[in-house]
Amino acid sequence: MKLKGAQIITEVLLEQGVDTIFGYPGGAALDIYDALYEKRDQIQHYLSAHEQGAAHAADGYARATGKTGVVFSTSGPGATNLVTGIATAYLDSIPLVAITANVGRPVTGKDSFQEVYIGGITLPITKHNYVVTKVEDLADTLREAFLIAGSGRKGPVLVDVPKDISVAMCEYTPQPPVKPETLTMIPQAGLEQVAKMLNESKKPLVCFGGGIVSSEASAELLELVKKASLPACHTIMAQGCLRYDEPLNLGMLGMHGNMVANKAVEQCDLLLAIGTRFSDRVALNTQKFAPNAKIVHIDIDPSEICKNVLAYYSVVADVKAVLQGLIPLVKEVADRDWLAEIEGWKAKDYKPPVSDDLLPHNIIQAILDAAGEDAIIATDVGQHQMWSAQYSKRIKPRTFLTSGGLGTMGFGYGAALGAQAADKTRNVVHITGDGSFHMNMNEACTAVSYNLPVVTVILNNNALGMVRQWQRAFYNQHFYQTTPNRKTDYVKVAEGFGLRGYRATTLDELKDALKKAFEGEGPAWIDCVLDSDAKVLPMIPPGKTVEDIVLE
Repeated sequence: MKLKGAQIITEVLLEQGVDTIFGYPGGAALDIYDALYEKRDQIQHYLSAHEQGAAHAADGYARATGKTGVVFSTSGPGATNLVTGIATAYLDSIPLVAITANVGRPVTGKDSFQEVYIGGITLPITKHNYVVTKVEDLADTLREAFLIAGSGRKGPVLVDVPKDISVAMCEYTPQPPVKPETLTMIPQAGLEQVAKMLNESKKPLVCFGGGIVSSEASAELLELVKKASLPACHTIMAQGCLRYDEPLNLGMLGMHGNMVANKAVEQCDLLLAIGTRFSDRVALNTQKFAPNAKIVHIDIDPSEICKNVLAYYSVVADVKAVLQGLIPLVKEVADRDWLAEIEGWKAKDYKPPVSDDLLPHNIIQAILDAAGEDAIIATDVGQHQMWSAQYSKRIKPRTFLTSGGLGTMGFGYGAALGAQAADKTRNVVHITGDGSFHMNMNEACTAVSYNLPVVTVILNNNALGMVRQWQRAFYNQHFYQTTPNRKTDYVKVAEGFGLRGYRATTLDELKDALKKAFEGEGPAWIDCVLDSDAKVLPMIPPGKTVEDIVLE
């Protein structure tokens, strides 16, 4: 059948199983949006307040579901407003397809109204991108975009569609949905070598990252660590892959990770790193990271091997397939002396003060009590992000959505809305700070318009808290531009957007506000007033090791 290019776009979306998209229309995208109108009963479109919010919503949808998120924009500023969202997905390996409209080819390169070369702009922050120059290529280009986004190390792909392509006619032939490709073939000798090293190790440690989430390998990870009694630690991207209360789970490592997890890295003789890239927030000093260990690195991306930390041995493949092949080869171990040594360190680890005050750990616990332990938590970036990671007690993967690699303030509200759009029956909590929230509170109109019942909890310390903490610790307390003293009344602003707003200055007030927020209809905000000098602890200073950890 012959269709317009814009109609081909919607047909391919349906072909690939897409039923939820996010975006913002504009002049160059009018024909595409006209085609979306025709499919409005099959594809739910969420209109954001800003294209960046739409990109983060598509990202959050992908993180919460494992599906590829889809975001649309018009040309020029509409496309450039996606850039931060695309970069966020790229740094965290999130499958995303961004479809941007552009000016027609006859006026390309003439500084036309709302013209920008988005393909060139996004080249460094996409797995691949396309500028469609022939309508005959459009369908297969979109199929390739979904294939690339969901294959191997996942990530964002951009397809730029000039306006004349969207109106041109072309024969369309339906195809089955693409099947993502992955590296599942592993040489048996490689598996046997890793198993041999694990079996001979006296102090083995597993360090796992977001690759476990991407490959849906949580069950295999648990089976491996329990069979061989392997202690394990994780990066911020892998929250919930092992339950927080699993005895072998030492928790998060890195700059604001547990002392026990960081100490185990320092003392282990074998570090089995699975689906992690050793970022500078994990391996703060690469020369002294795991100094006594042979590092075995398992990752789907060969470019990550020996990029930040030198590996003694490596396996490049999908981590789920590696774990499935490794488990039968690893000896069953009932207990290890090493575990008793680790247990002895726990008494010296940081513990938050026992108090009934409105402190970060009490706030997070109150949220868990009200929302349920399997609620989805989405955060922005800053102190509240680290407190959420430390105290949110995740029991499942895909329930902690945060910008780990790019560290994007303004990520959380869009991500929370994307997750809520995926399942309106599930409790979704957006935890933010007053600094981050001023970057994305405009998305409240999206929450209200679509009755997405996200509960936002604002940890309001009247500060850009993380930067202020660094100014206190490393810059002689030169508190410059980190205490904004804004006069925003979040309760009144919430009411202006058409949602419910609450304020809490005590823990009891917070508990009452949370109860009302979850029992009521639609979205809500809760303003929690905190001390500006509240700190994220523990903390390893940049470039240092666990020997330099700050616990008080």
